[in-house]
Amino acid sequence: MSPILVRPVREQLEHDRVIRLLQGKFRRKFDAGMNPGAEQNVPVGSGPAAMYPDLVLLSLERGHRLEGVVEVETGESVNHLEALAQWAHFARTRAQFHLYVPAGMVDVARRLCEDNHIFVAEIWSYHTVGDQVRFTLVHRNREEPPVIARPRTPARQQPSPRPTPARTSGGRRAAHRRKAARGRKPAAKAAARKRR
Repeated sequence: MSPILVRPVREQLEHDRVIRLLQGKFRRKFDAGMNPGAEQNVPVGSGPAAMYPDLVLLSLERGHRLEGVVEVETGESVNHLEALAQWAHFARTRAQFHLYVPAGMVDVARRLCEDNHIFVAEIWSYHTVGDQVRFTLVHRNREEPPVIARPRTPARQQPSPRPTPARTSGGRRAAHRRKAARGRKPAAKAAARKRR
């Protein structure tokens, strides 16, 4: 759950309105599921590690692969605590992370992302003009997201070499003879066998 547990009612209504508008916008290209307010409709991940960003963008293809995660913030929720508790986790998913903030909070959001090494694919600002909400792209990251080190599965262990038995003096002589025999040419080996 968000560290901003209770937004002012007016901000929460604006927040949920922006989410619904974005869902309509993204529906053309993705299967866009939304989690407005405290609703938990579409998770990213499963079990106790599941996260519920404002919008979850899934591929329209059969596999419904995760393509993007969208988080909408209000003036109150663009802060250090929110950045660490949510943005940092959304940025680690194997999908693009898009952040939408009010027009007056763009610089704060950028600084929070830079200071906390949070990789955001796009930062958008939004503002209301009359009854309309307008969106402006303010930052697009052209770099590839950093590769997240996954724990390696242990490779099959090679059987440990057998311990060599302690050699006796007789064993040394036999080992020396075998070593000497390896160095001889085939004719010399045959001659040595005849002598025996």
